[in-house]
This record gives sequence, structure tokens and C-alpha cells, in this order.
Amino acid sequence: MTSTRGRLSRRRRPNRDRHGRGLRGSLYPSTLPAASTRAERFDALVLAALEPIEARWRTELTKLDVAVDDVPDVRGEDEEAIAAEGTLTDAGVPLARLVPAGMDQRGLPTKARIVLFRRPLEARARDGADLAELVHHVLVDQVANYLGVDPTVIDGES
Repeated sequence: MTSTRGRLSRRRRPNRDRHGRGLRGSLYPSTLPAASTRAERFDALVLAALEPIEARWRTELTKLDVAVDDVPDVRGEDEEAIAAEGTLTDAGVPLARLVPAGMDQRGLPTKARIVLFRRPLEARARDGADLAELVHHVLVDQVANYLGVDPTVIDGES
């Protein structure tokens, strides 16, 4: 510590690590998949799962958005209210929710939206392949719910 005009001030050290080598860069270049976050990898998984569904049902899905949220907001909701809203649950935990089209706070029309909840889905998957399969299954189920058809029709199994 040094004294300057009766005040004590801390001596500022340059922003370096303790060995004086400076800041280190990232471990992987940003162009490699390993550099992406779990949320970014999940978003890519959702897009990959949505691609074949959207290719087959493009005209029917023009007024539908797909979104990802980390966790569901379930404060004060009971199971009956969750089920009534078009929510896909597992053991009472919401995995995805279909939000119908409506009006926003400014009175503008909104599109229907499927919201996938990343953390509950990741918690139920054993590995990356299992997570991809689960995301695909949830998307198929929610799109079928939106269109009012059987999930096997959406998936193209029949």
C-alpha cells in the first residue's frame, strides 16, 4: 500500500495471472463444436429435430414458433392447470408447453408457440443420443397437439 496525500490507496496490478503471463485465451477455437455452451448445443439439437418436421408440414406450421427456455415457471400452478394449458409433463415436471395464439399486452396478435424446457429434458437423458431422441419425441408430440392429429402422423410412421 502506498500513501498519497494522507490517504491510503491500493497499488493496482495489471490484469495478469499470478505468473505474469497475461490473460489466457479460450481452450477451443470458437469454430469447433466443443467451444459451444450446453444451451447452444441444445438449441442446435432442437433445430435438427425440427428440420424434418418442418420440411414435411411447412404450410401447416407457418403460424407456429418454437422456443427454448431453461426451466418452466410453475409458481403457484397445480397439475390440472398445467395439463389444461397443453403442457407435456413427466412425473409432474413440465418438459414442453404449447402456448396458443392470442394477443400480447399491446393488443397485437401473437403466433402459437411451442416452448421446450432445456434443463428438465437434459436431466431425463442419459447421453447426447438419448437427448436428441427425447427432443424429437417431445417436438413431435407438441406439433401433433398443435395440429390436432396423432403423433404417428407427424413422425411419418403411418
